[in-house]
Amino acid sequence: MKTLYETTVINTGGRSGEVHSPDNIFNLEIAAPSSLGGNATTETNPEQLFAAGYSTCFNSALEFMLKRHSVEIESSKVTATVRLGTDAKDQGVKLEVDLTVHVEGLDLDITKKYVEMAHSYCPYSKAISGNVDVKIDVV
Repeated sequence: MKTLYETTVINTGGRSGEVHSPDNIFNLEIAAPSSLGGNATTETNPEQLFAAGYSTCFNSALEFMLKRHSVEIESSKVTATVRLGTDAKDQGVKLEVDLTVHVEGLDLDITKKYVEMAHSYCPYSKAISGNVDVKIDVV
């Protein structure tokens, strides 16, 4: 692989800690959500961070595909819903993701075509393929 970008983020304290980049440009407090035994807080959690990264990466892949094929749009929006749940097979935990994609100014059927292309291109989609159930709705 030819590296195009590299970043490092460090966690201390797990779900009751913090994450930061070595240069401290990125620095967030982490806390378990109340549904996982934490207290209601304004801190973030790993699932929110994953949803933020995946929705951003997927939308960038979509915009790249549209631009590559000279397709003009008004705007695009990708919403990622990430669920953490138990896995009946191995008694462990796993993630599931729902992506909701909307492209303003493009026919729904054409949008679906480019969403599929983006899903094949997106590094997050590739990384979790076969490991995380991903459902994509084009609206």
